[in-house]
Amino acid sequence: MLAMQYTKYGAADVVQPVLIETPKPGAGQIRVKVEAAGVTTADWRLRASAFPGGLWLAGRLMMGLFRPRRKTLGGDFAGVVDAVGEGVTNFKHGDPVFGFSQFGAHAEYLVMPATGAVVHRPATLTAVEAAALPFGAICALDFLRDQARLTAGQTVLIVGASGGVGVYAVQIAKALGADVTAVASGANAALAMDLGADRFVDYKSVDLARLPEQFDLIFDTVGALDFSTAKGLLRPAGLFLPLNFGLKDIGPALLPARGNRPRMKLYVNTDTQDHLKTLCEMVEAGALRPVVDQVYPLRAIAAAYAHVESRHRRGAVVLKVAAAGRPVVKAIPVAGPSPICA
Repeated sequence: MLAMQYTKYGAADVVQPVLIETPKPGAGQIRVKVEAAGVTTADWRLRASAFPGGLWLAGRLMMGLFRPRRKTLGGDFAGVVDAVGEGVTNFKHGDPVFGFSQFGAHAEYLVMPATGAVVHRPATLTAVEAAALPFGAICALDFLRDQARLTAGQTVLIVGASGGVGVYAVQIAKALGADVTAVASGANAALAMDLGADRFVDYKSVDLARLPEQFDLIFDTVGALDFSTAKGLLRPAGLFLPLNFGLKDIGPALLPARGNRPRMKLYVNTDTQDHLKTLCEMVEAGALRPVVDQVYPLRAIAAAYAHVESRHRRGAVVLKVAAAGRPVVKAIPVAGPSPICA
């Protein structure tokens, strides 16, 4: 099968097309013929070893100190089940599915546990639309509902409201009944309001530190604020949730909560089948919709990475891997990865 792999950290051109053996599902696993896959901020940071806030060493120890251990990146995916392993009862051959695999989605086939973060795809979603959801929407759901416990009537400031996580944070916060102030560049005001924001702030023309309002929750999806700034915008007992953080944030986050003072919480979200089922319910209820910025062919993954790294995308960046119902490139068994012409 064709896979986009990297054997060293660096710029987007370190990711090259290779032919590798098609994986076989083991017991309790399914194999998915991938039709579409997302390229996310996480993929970029892992590929470039661009770990934020002094976490380079920790990131390298996790991913591989001198070279990456996992050669095929890609978490978001949508496709069709084409093989099932022994004991799998919740999926069958031909089922349209989508989910989050952490690694391996930038390839024609993907194997993952049938109990992992994978579910049947709603009939209303195309493969590209479904692949645009998992990373950003699961993150927003986990942070807002499970960690912040956002409830109806609370006020939330979403910084980076037009990005890969922000577009879903706006929608999910509104679905939870919150009053939402979205922060992005002025060019994205219409998008944020269309997604349900109650008001919009253009960070290019407004100093966020001088906003007159105070909020119950600040969800910073892009790393624009630090706690010293955020706490001045929070109500008593308000919470600052940064998606990106570094070593300097650990100390303030560990301070015990005192009285009604604002606090910061550091968290790395999880990805589960239950999260995806909730997203499906929201999609079917009309409370959540995918936001796709650009779609690229699989072999144009370098251009997709460049778009993500610009930090100015509007929603998700998606790779078109294979057309539904059309065979993908025939797998060629080889002893190891070998480059092919792009």
